[in-house]
Amino acid sequence: MQRRPLSALALAGAFIVLMPLARAAANAPLPQDGVLDRREARAWLLRVHDAASHRNFQGTFVVTSGGSVSSARIVHYCDERNQYERIDTMDGQLRRVFRHNDVVHTLWPQSHVAMVEQRDQMSSFPALLQGGDGGIADVYEMHALGSERVAGHEANVLQLKSTDAYRYGYRLWAEKSTGLLLRSEVLGPHEEVLESSAFSNVALNVKTQPESVLQPMAKLEGYRVVRQTLMPTRLETEGWSLRSPIDGFKLVSSVKRPLDGAMEPQPEGSRGSPSPQVLQSIFSDGLTYVSVFIEAYDPHRHRQPIQASSGATHTMMRRQGESWWITVVGDVPALTLQSFADALERKTK
Repeated sequence: MQRRPLSALALAGAFIVLMPLARAAANAPLPQDGVLDRREARAWLLRVHDAASHRNFQGTFVVTSGGSVSSARIVHYCDERNQYERIDTMDGQLRRVFRHNDVVHTLWPQSHVAMVEQRDQMSSFPALLQGGDGGIADVYEMHALGSERVAGHEANVLQLKSTDAYRYGYRLWAEKSTGLLLRSEVLGPHEEVLESSAFSNVALNVKTQPESVLQPMAKLEGYRVVRQTLMPTRLETEGWSLRSPIDGFKLVSSVKRPLDGAMEPQPEGSRGSPSPQVLQSIFSDGLTYVSVFIEAYDPHRHRQPIQASSGATHTMMRRQGESWWITVVGDVPALTLQSFADALERKTK
C-alpha cells in the first residue's frame, strides 16, 4: 500500500533545523553496535530521507507483504530546484506514475485512464520520514547493527524499536556513501517480519533526464483524465475531534475528497447531484501513519463492521452513531486503530 501524502511544510522545517546534523552523520562512522542517542538518531534518519529526495538513482524494488510479492521499476532525478520520478509496476495491471515536484500523473494504459493530482510529499519506499521527525525519539529507540551488502552496495544496518504497543519496529539498510534506503522491514512484536521493501538492483548518481518524465506527463491524448480535487479543511471545522490524543501521533493534514465511485464524469447537460465526499485526516508519528476516513452512513454500501489485515497494514470499518461510517487504516497494530476509532467523537452544537 502506498503511504499517504504528508505535510511539506513540516518536512521543510525539519530539513532546515537538522541539515547540519545530516552532514555530520554523513562524515561520522556509525557505531557497529549499540544504542544511538537522540541527536545521532535524528541525523541518520534525516540523512536517509534526504537521500530519497535529493539523490539520482534508478532500480527495481520488491515489496513483500501478507504473502504477496510485487515489484516496480523506479527512476528518480533531482536538480537544484526540481524532482522528477517515474515508477512502473511490473506485476498485475500495468500502472505508470510520473511525478514532477508535487504534481503526480498516474496512468493505466490498458484502460486508458489517467489520474492527475497534487501531493505535498511522496513518502513511499525509499523515502522514510512522514510529516517531520520531531517526536520519533520519544517513541522509538534506535540501534546500530553493523553493516551488510544489499543489491551490491555496502549498507549501514539500523533498527528502530518501538517503546510502546501502538506501533511496529523497523529495520533499515542505508547505503553507506549516500544514505539511500536500500531495504526496509516492518517488524512485529516478536521481531517477525511483517512487510519488507528492498532494491534487487539499483544504480546511484545516474544522469538527470527530466524529459523522460515531463514528456509522458504532457501526452495524455487518448486517456480519460480524472482530476482528483482535494479540499483542505480541519477536523474541528467538519464537526469532529479526538477525545484524547494517541501517544506519539500528531495530526498532519485533513482534506475532503470525492468517494472512489464519485469521480465518474456526469452526462453532458446533466446537472446531477452533488458528489458524495469523504473526510480524510492523517496522523503520523514521524515514521508511520494512520488515516481516518469519515463519510455519511449508507445502508446499501455499509453492511457490517470489518476488521482486516495484510502484512503490516490493518483496516477497521464500523458505523459511528446513526449517521456516520468510519474507516481507519494504517501500518500499525490493530490496537492503534481501535484507539483512534474510540477517541473519535462528533461535536454537538
